[in-house]
Amino acid sequence: MADRYDRAVTIYSPDGHLLQVEYAQEAVRRGSTAVGLRTNDCIVVGVEKRCGNPLFEERSMRKICMLDEHVVMTFAGLTADARVLISRAQAEAQSYRLNFERPVTVEYITRFIAQMKQNYTQSNGRRPFGLSCLMGGFDGDGKPHLFQTEPSGIYYEWSGNSTGRAGHTAREYMEKHAGELVDSVDEPTAVKHVVRTLMSGTTLNEHQLEVAVLRFNQPLCMIERHVLADHIEAIRREIDAELKATQLANKL
Repeated sequence: MADRYDRAVTIYSPDGHLLQVEYAQEAVRRGSTAVGLRTNDCIVVGVEKRCGNPLFEERSMRKICMLDEHVVMTFAGLTADARVLISRAQAEAQSYRLNFERPVTVEYITRFIAQMKQNYTQSNGRRPFGLSCLMGGFDGDGKPHLFQTEPSGIYYEWSGNSTGRAGHTAREYMEKHAGELVDSVDEPTAVKHVVRTLMSGTTLNEHQLEVAVLRFNQPLCMIERHVLADHIEAIRREIDAELKATQLANKL
């Protein structure tokens, strides 16, 4: 039955679904896990990097990029689609700055990306963008914002969220520690929470993670590997301690 309705993006199935959009959402669910966290004074984003080939040049794959001096973006899904969206969003941010003589707001650039995605769900000869984006940044008043867009074109603002193949597990961890995450005002604690969130769905090392911090009126800071390694080691000790405590409680 589905084969009749998934050949064109503009055709609804009898139960009201656009199957091509759902296929794009499946591409997101198969993509690398990405996490974003908004604290009182910074935005922390992290993403899983999957490449097992020792000949691969790591610097050629970046999943955290700047849309403007004050807006950072990461994503889960098709990297080729992301490259197109990033290029257009960067051009729009520069056009906004040229026309209005002030930086683009985080919500405006998020809405621009969401509108592009939505346009591709109602035009023949196109397909939806197969990626989910996390955008974080600061408006002129210095207030941080974190938004997420989906392949369908919807967008929401969050204090913290995740997407990708382990997105559901990571989101459960963030929801469980919501109060602690939002109140993380210092950068090291926020970075540790992002690393822990990424590790909640799978086992990773410092070579498989990319984490960055954006502060108001400061350039994007990529977290160095030795710092990530320290966080990973501390998190593994915490996980082992929690496991032992759980086992002891079960025995009692």
